[in-house]
Amino acid sequence: MASAAILCRYRSTLRLRYWKPIQTGVEQDDDTREVQRLARCQPDEVLDCGVRLPRPLSPHLSARLAGRSIDLASVVHEAAAEADADARGWIVEGAGGVLVPVNESEMMVDLIDRLRLPVLVVARSGLGTINHTLLTLEALRAHASTCAVAGVLLVGEPDSENRRAIEEFGGVRVVGEMPPLRPLTPDGLAAWAERDLDREGQLVGCLREGPQ
Repeated sequence: MASAAILCRYRSTLRLRYWKPIQTGVEQDDDTREVQRLARCQPDEVLDCGVRLPRPLSPHLSARLAGRSIDLASVVHEAAAEADADARGWIVEGAGGVLVPVNESEMMVDLIDRLRLPVLVVARSGLGTINHTLLTLEALRAHASTCAVAGVLLVGEPDSENRRAIEEFGGVRVVGEMPPLRPLTPDGLAAWAERDLDREGQLVGCLREGPQ
């Protein structure tokens, strides 16, 4: 949902492409298809390739049960080739949290570090988010040394105190608070994104880069 909102917010001024390099549980919940639906994507706005695994588990376990192993070098090489061929800004969506294992020795944060793209942390807005978000920021800064933190997007009922604490203690800007959108429709998401997402435009510079 956050990726679709960013597409809605900036596609009129930037050429963008969405990509989810690792996806589990694809038979039950295809995130790429949902982003295409919500953002009304054109075919060239989505890169639909990468690791696709059937069971909705952590990437390393879903891959193991499918008799596979995830090679991050191959994943990044595929993206870099696409980025070289087409000068677009990329919205790359992770799978799980930054410390979720993707194979027996690497985590999602290692993929982030390899891609060398600025990171937008998407977190829940409610109880527990301060600890969860600050730990995520700490892990990113410790392990993804090549990446800058672009900001935080909070999802759920707005909470001004949680927002203030994340900004103050995390040293980061919250670029938006996405409330529950019921029903979740392309029109409703686009209206919210155009009105309330990243009002100061701080994500624009981050979206001009592609995987390296």
